[in-house]
Amino acid sequence: MHRKELNERSPLRIFEQSIHGGLGRGNIGVVVGRHGIGKTPFLVCVALDDLLRGRTVLHVAIGQPMRKVREYYDEIFADLARTSALEDAPAVHREMQRNRNIHSYLGKTFSIQKLVDDLDLLREHAGFVPTTILIDGLELETTEREELLALRKIARDLQAELWLSSVTHRESKVNEHGVPEPVARFENDVDVAVRLYHDGKAVHVHLLKDHDNPEVSPARVALNPTTMLLMQE
Repeated sequence: MHRKELNERSPLRIFEQSIHGGLGRGNIGVVVGRHGIGKTPFLVCVALDDLLRGRTVLHVAIGQPMRKVREYYDEIFADLARTSALEDAPAVHREMQRNRNIHSYLGKTFSIQKLVDDLDLLREHAGFVPTTILIDGLELETTEREELLALRKIARDLQAELWLSSVTHRESKVNEHGVPEPVARFENDVDVAVRLYHDGKAVHVHLLKDHDNPEVSPARVALNPTTMLLMQE
C-alpha cells in the first residue's frame, strides 16, 4: 500500500468527520483518561498520521524520557507498516523522523516560557516550525487558565494544531455535559475534548466536545489494546 492510500484509509479520517473536519489550525484538543490507558499512543497515532502527510510534528513529553517516546513511535509505526503492507517503509520512516522533533522535560523543568524559547531555537537554528504540537502529560489540575491561553496563542501564532493529554481519576467529578475534571474548568477554552476508556476489549475514544457544536457525535474509533493502532468501531 502507498502512503497516500494508507493515509486516506486511516481511522483518523472517520474521527475527523466526527469533529466536523478535524481539530483545525490554531485550535486546542485535549485527550484525557486514567493512568496507562493509552493517551500517549493516541497522540502518537495523530502524529504519525500527520507525518505521513508530510507535516512537521513537535512532541513534548512531560515526565517521560525521550527514549521511551521514540520507542512508542517506532513500535506503532512498525505495526502500521506491517499491517498495511506499506511500500518502502524504511524510506518513509526516515522521512518522518526528519519531520519530527521530540523534546523531553523531566522533573519540573517544563513551563510555557520554556516551550516558547525552545520553539524559537528550533525555528532559528534548525528551520523547524511545527504544524502539529503534542504536549503529553500536562497536569491540568495545576495549570492556570492564563497558561492554557498562552498555549492557544502559540497554536494561533504558528497556525498549528495543538493536542494536550492529561490524567483523570476514577473519582473525577463530571459537569452537566459529561466533561470530567480537570478538563471541565477549561471546557470553554478548548475546542475538542475526548476521553479514553477501556471496556476489556478495546480502548474506546469517547468524544466529549466538538468545537461549538451542541450535538456531539460518536467518535467511532478505538485503540487496539495489543498494537495500540487506531481502528474503526
